[in-house]
Amino acid sequence: MQGTKTATKEIGRELPHILVVDDEKSICELLEITFRKEGHRVEVANSVEAAKRKLESQIFDIIISDIRMPGEDGVDLLKFAKEIAPDSFFVLMTALPALDTAIAALNSGADRYVIKDHNHIDQLRRAVKEVSESLRWKKEAGYLRRELRRLTGLDNIIGQSPKMRAIFDLIQTVAPQSSRVLITGESGTGKELVARAIHENSSRAQAPFITINCGAFPETLLESELFGYMKGSFTGANENRQGLFQAAHGGTLFMDEIGNMSLTMQVKLYRVLQEGKVRPIGSTEESTVDVRIIAATNKDFEKEIAEGRFREDLYYRLSVIPVQVPALRERREDIPLLARHFLERFRKTMEKPIEGISPEAMSKLESYDWPGNVRELENTVERAVALETGKEISVRVLQDRILGYGSASAVVPGASQGLQIPDEGVDFEKVVAATERLYLQAALEKAGGVRTRASELLKITYRSYRHYAKKHSI
Repeated sequence: MQGTKTATKEIGRELPHILVVDDEKSICELLEITFRKEGHRVEVANSVEAAKRKLESQIFDIIISDIRMPGEDGVDLLKFAKEIAPDSFFVLMTALPALDTAIAALNSGADRYVIKDHNHIDQLRRAVKEVSESLRWKKEAGYLRRELRRLTGLDNIIGQSPKMRAIFDLIQTVAPQSSRVLITGESGTGKELVARAIHENSSRAQAPFITINCGAFPETLLESELFGYMKGSFTGANENRQGLFQAAHGGTLFMDEIGNMSLTMQVKLYRVLQEGKVRPIGSTEESTVDVRIIAATNKDFEKEIAEGRFREDLYYRLSVIPVQVPALRERREDIPLLARHFLERFRKTMEKPIEGISPEAMSKLESYDWPGNVRELENTVERAVALETGKEISVRVLQDRILGYGSASAVVPGASQGLQIPDEGVDFEKVVAATERLYLQAALEKAGGVRTRASELLKITYRSYRHYAKKHSI
């Protein structure tokens, strides 16, 4: 994966290749010097004919062309470029501003129209900077997806932060082994995606990958799901049924929320892991199973073991290889990449002409703490795409909890002495709502996800806690 890190870094630094076309050599020289100083590769052409030859032999990310030139003009070059290099960003310049000319240029497919005046260089620099940023994100996202397809067969794990690169390295290292893996991390961080990635890059990839949420079943039902049962072994057992251990033979069984398993079931699971055999309910016969176990939890196992809720011997059986998936707030540099990834997906499925995310909206997304992690960000972008009517995601389609995040400190007890109310005032209800959410989330985290304990910490009834949690979508 060392090559992966280097290549990703190079992609991030690579600046767009620019072609400048103008019959005035002084203009070409000025723009060439300007953009070369900023690190771009720049080619110049003093006629449309010369520009066409360059376009036939090289790939340019950005083309900047004057409209009026002897012989063929900039619009002719634009039409040619759209045929031979449709992905190039095309900027037309003119010293003679006219509405009909601008309309014709934009109708022909120009991405930007710049008038040559006292600040046209600054306009061009801003346009090039915007395109550079857009191309950088596209190239990084494309590269990461290709790498992940090569590595895991999946393109759903997105990230370029050091913590996520470490996860990618670990996936590659542990996948070929048969050792058990314990994946820990908060809800919504993508633990199942990591488990699938490990399976897909292992020698078991052609065998079943079966998942079970251990927290979704009562004890007796979980036992029958895992180990199977014989006809007549209990009321409703009308036929023999194979358990998930047998169904996953030769492959991988992903046991999510294993921290919610009862102590009785923990004893039975420990025995299976120790002996490699399962016995269906109501049967006297055991069968050998070859299954790789990947377990996941959002609980603190040290605390669970210390308080007697999880067996220490089972923990060590499961955590041969521990993998900690970071929370989204711990890798904020991945938020823009993830947001754009989700935007592209939902834009296509909803068939909406949304081209990006506004700087203000992106700033709000990057500042928010994302207690629901990647899953919450995904849902937020889906909602934003559904509600947005413009060309880019704006702050007006983001939820209040995101817009108001960070402003709650003004009403935190102890902060009143330094309280500052701006001249334009504050949205009191948003600030109060943001504060409520912060306390609810902080109490839930301190309580290890146990809502009854969280309500005790906040000195409110459990019923009140449920009301507030529902109100704030926690």
